[in-house]
Amino acid sequence: MLYAILAYHEEAAVMSWTPEADAAVMTEMLRVHGSLNEKKLLGPAARLGATGKARTLRGPDAGIVIDGPFAETKEQLLGFHVVDCADEDAALAVARELRKVNPTAVYEIRPIALYLPGKPVASTEDPDAIGRAGTQGWGFEGPVNRRVK
Repeated sequence: MLYAILAYHEEAAVMSWTPEADAAVMTEMLRVHGSLNEKKLLGPAARLGATGKARTLRGPDAGIVIDGPFAETKEQLLGFHVVDCADEDAALAVARELRKVNPTAVYEIRPIALYLPGKPVASTEDPDAIGRAGTQGWGFEGPVNRRVK
């Protein structure tokens, strides 16, 4: 089953890290990524750019572009990981591994509906569809895809 692990943090706190502190966190994060890759659990993961560079498109018709993210929150979405886990408990275990590396971050775990052109819509609620849709194009073949061929 596919899950998104969304990483929230106070952006100002992250931006205040020294280059050495940031490199230390990222080195440990890559170590966790390596472990997840060995288990064939990790899909795409990304560190998002600064919220000051974000744009929000909203409104009718062509919409209007607004500077920055829409939400006024203490914590900002700064990154995400896509994981292929057997169930929610396994996805929570992965989030706990990520939290060991960055304990001041907040991790939100959500099921994913996967949309691939010409494939059935795959969701956590329909694990067989996930296997049919396939995540192999992402460079990983997690537990669901090993089960459903």
